[in-house]
Amino acid sequence: MDTVSKEALSAKTKDLFAGMVVYKDPQRYRFFSALGVPSYMRDWLVMRLADDQGNLDSEAVQHFVEQYFPRRDQWELLKSEMMTNGRPVRFLAKLRVELDVASKEAFFSLPDFGFPSRRAEALVDNRVVRDWQAELLGAAETWGVVDLEWRQLGIAGRPAEGHIVMVGFKPFRPYQVDLNFYQQVRNEFSLQEWVDLLLTAVDYSPAGFSEARQKLALLSRLLPFVEKRLNIIELAPKGTGKSTMFSQISKYGWLVSGGSVGRVSLFYDKRRRLPGLVSLCDYVALDEIQSISFAEEDEVKGALKGYLESGEYRIADYKGLGEAGLVLLGNIDEADMNESVNMFLTLPEVFHESALIDRFHGFIRGWDIPRMRENMKASGWGLNVEYLSDILHCLRDDLRYRAIIDERLRVPRGADTRDTEAIKRLATAWLKLLFPGALHAGISTDDLEHYCLAPARQMRATIRRQLSVMDSEYSSGVPDITCLEAAEPS
Repeated sequence: MDTVSKEALSAKTKDLFAGMVVYKDPQRYRFFSALGVPSYMRDWLVMRLADDQGNLDSEAVQHFVEQYFPRRDQWELLKSEMMTNGRPVRFLAKLRVELDVASKEAFFSLPDFGFPSRRAEALVDNRVVRDWQAELLGAAETWGVVDLEWRQLGIAGRPAEGHIVMVGFKPFRPYQVDLNFYQQVRNEFSLQEWVDLLLTAVDYSPAGFSEARQKLALLSRLLPFVEKRLNIIELAPKGTGKSTMFSQISKYGWLVSGGSVGRVSLFYDKRRRLPGLVSLCDYVALDEIQSISFAEEDEVKGALKGYLESGEYRIADYKGLGEAGLVLLGNIDEADMNESVNMFLTLPEVFHESALIDRFHGFIRGWDIPRMRENMKASGWGLNVEYLSDILHCLRDDLRYRAIIDERLRVPRGADTRDTEAIKRLATAWLKLLFPGALHAGISTDDLEHYCLAPARQMRATIRRQLSVMDSEYSSGVPDITCLEAAEPS
């Protein structure tokens, strides 16, 4: 798999994905990084504020960011502006909206600001709910520009009291996501072009990789973005971009960096009766996993076992469901990059049990990903990463890819069920990522074998080898799953 011409791919991407591309410039990235803007917001801003040639007024960007991207420590000032000065405020935020059956009211919360402390403090105007019902209620969380003001209202027969009311909303998206279009357009690109297109979209220059193996190892980090409840462990040297990929690319994921993690944040807050991250996100990545501690360790371990197996968890009398994959990200020294020894000894005690590790589907060999260098930063026209993240999010719900995998893979009788399911999930994710057009154009047996099944087997095989080192009850092999030719159309 060779790197294609940057200029040719840039022109082709701009032509076929008109309206979904941005001009990527490493120098401009430094400016956005200084403003603390993640990649998906950066590309959204570029699409909103740049001209047709990709030129951007940095002062206009800085003014927009200062006006619409308040920091968490500025929330009290915003409240004062509404409550004391009587002025509405407008900014870009991640929010959750819930309907209350008893009062027929819609309540919102701003997770990044820790507001509200009581649900009734934050109301959504009925007109806003009516006008933006699909956007506000169609997912656990959404992003948008909100208009908030303070009002004194009586709810459900209670005396009038103060509330923050959302009186305006505009979704955080300057385009419509057409998954069928994306699937069709994929077939206009060769596999080499498509791999380089994906790399450019997530801010990497294909020319910075010395071989295809490195490119695919980097893209394997996107697998939890496209497949529900795909549980991954990655150990990698420092400086290979683990944190960046899981924090900057998608607004649907969540990165936890160090510190303490507990049942409340991951699963369920009994006091506030609110679901945790696994029920709200596409993936939850635990970064610097060696430094993370777990509050209520036994309770978390029990909940993890059930959740990683089936997507269900129980906290006291609450039964919850989630679709987030769990991703463990850890650093590893070169001397420890050996699959024949226990590489998981440095993980927190929670993950020293083989039965829990067995529930992780695959392992990313992070040492196959080169350390980030200046020549690995994308430049030129590429897919807007915010658009790509929305596409990857939508692909999670398309069950037809799993149907292709079930139909085309032959599983030996007596194969271990967890190994089989892990390999099929990973192969489905690779299919969605590299061959989304397979629904329309099909996929050859060679491509299915080489780019979907083989990497899935390898990722699961590493988990299996580690299990055999940790626990003598486990063998080191994986089922000899093979590919079948596609059935002839009737």
